[in-house]
Amino acid sequence: MNDRIRAREVRLVGQDGQQIGIRLLPEALDLAREAGLDLVEVAEKANPPVCRIMDYGKYKYEAAQRAKESRRNSTNIVVKEMKYRPKIGPGDFGTKTRKVKSFLEEGYKVKVTIMFRGREVQHPELGRRILDDIATEVAEVAKVEVYPRLDGRNMTMVLGPAKRKSRKQAAKAAAQADQEAATTDTAP
Repeated sequence: MNDRIRAREVRLVGQDGQQIGIRLLPEALDLAREAGLDLVEVAEKANPPVCRIMDYGKYKYEAAQRAKESRRNSTNIVVKEMKYRPKIGPGDFGTKTRKVKSFLEEGYKVKVTIMFRGREVQHPELGRRILDDIATEVAEVAKVEVYPRLDGRNMTMVLGPAKRKSRKQAAKAAAQADQEAATTDTAP
């Protein structure tokens, strides 16, 4: 920027984006000062380097605002984890599965882990059966993203929230159902 530019001559671009041409560095700096703006090197690898007349403070501010907006629009995917054991009772299974379902309804991904201890690892079919039962319990709100696999003493499966209808589609379907209900009520 300005006096830090080391080239003897530069290809100059005006503040409106119009090509001014190749100028000596002191001449380009004078043009920028006359306009009350800065001379900023935008392509140093070019021959000669490309410089633009612009308000550098305003440029940095707008770049920071764009970066802030892109961070705001990005989504962080959170993966919740629920751990089961092969000898889990029906009550605990129901409680944990309801919690998994609530996580999925909130939009989280869920990693379901079956922990084997001792000789339980010799019966992976027990863990597979539990994971299949969980998948069928939450089938209306989830889809299996990573199918069950054995990792050492743990068997894992990842569930993701199922794609839902948008609000507009849901409202349209509800209106259509209401209209059908109204026509069947009035029929003799």
